[in-house]
Amino acid sequence: MLKGIPKILSPQLLKVLCEMGHSDRIVISDGNFPAESMGKDAIVIRCDGHNVPELLEAILEVFPLDTYTEKPVTLMEKVPGDTVETPIWDTYREIVGNYDARGEAAVGNLERFAFYEAAKTAYAIIATGESALYANIMLQKGVI
Repeated sequence: MLKGIPKILSPQLLKVLCEMGHSDRIVISDGNFPAESMGKDAIVIRCDGHNVPELLEAILEVFPLDTYTEKPVTLMEKVPGDTVETPIWDTYREIVGNYDARGEAAVGNLERFAFYEAAKTAYAIIATGESALYANIMLQKGVI
């Protein structure tokens, strides 16, 4: 046990976060994201019993976002014409704002298939049990 580390961060996840270097990216995926096929060249960490917001909050407690890029946080855009609501994005922006002085300005969007391509180059993908649609989020690591 360690003091000051959110309990939701498993030893495997902490190890991965420590291994990551400046500009490496990590995806926190929803339950529908093809984590295993996108993560063939990445470390895939299963966190099926957890939701994205609680993991995002815990990760940002220990994970510096990249200050050398305008948008170190990336959300998957909705497919044009898809009318699904995405209130979880507001939750993400609020959480990011608690840890980054840029607030929601640090959050960008990427077209769905471009997001998939970027995810294929991520250092790691966390597969969650999140049921919200379009709840995938990618973080780019900064420096301390």
